[in-house]
Amino acid sequence: MINNQKVFALVLARGGSKRIPHKNIKLLAGKPLIAYSIDEAKKSKYVDRIITSTDDSEIAKVAKECGSEVPFIRPEEISGDSVTDYPVFLHALKWLKENENYEPDIIVQLRPTSPLRTVEHIDKAIELLVNNPDADSVRTVTEPDQSPYKIYKISEDGTLEALLTIHGVKESFNMPGQSLPKTYKHVGYVDVMWRRTLLDKGQMTGSKIIPYIIEKAYSGINKPEDWDYYEHLVKQRNKKDPLL
Repeated sequence: MINNQKVFALVLARGGSKRIPHKNIKLLAGKPLIAYSIDEAKKSKYVDRIITSTDDSEIAKVAKECGSEVPFIRPEEISGDSVTDYPVFLHALKWLKENENYEPDIIVQLRPTSPLRTVEHIDKAIELLVNNPDADSVRTVTEPDQSPYKIYKISEDGTLEALLTIHGVKESFNMPGQSLPKTYKHVGYVDVMWRRTLLDKGQMTGSKIIPYIIEKAYSGINKPEDWDYYEHLVKQRNKKDPLL
């Protein structure tokens, strides 16, 4: 709780990962991937409850062993590849309201695919939202390796066309990178939103999003080739600080 506002962390962990089967409970540097999210949430000064939304009984069992609540099993109709996060969040909020009369003020999304997230990231993101009460949400971002002003798309006639241009500047895609506008990519370490953003605005982030800029962040484990690299990163981090 922060400023008398209830804080609820939701971990989304469906069982149908095709590229990395049972990714969310596969061992990464000795412990289930999902454990990294739950462990850091348990250290938070503000998070009151940690709940995992899953359609898979084995993931539910591991999540409980790691210290997360799993009060429901996610329905099949909102567990497919193409389902966005929004209906899953709505389902969790509706279930908690109807079955426990529990209504959190602040919702924290913790993706299991970001095992390098720390409790400091979680608490800082929550504080940013609370300190900006007129905002809809907070998103973690970092500078991209490649500026989108230097990225092209292929036009209908098969030629290259700049994805973004600077008005009034010829060939802005040829400008030095340091002269181009700063841009940021979403890395999904932590996303924090008000309940009203989800229920009243019908959106995950709303229109007023506060950036939480992380100097060095990674986009998460999404492909099989990411796994070994992340295992290396986690092991390196643990050597520097065995308590993490």
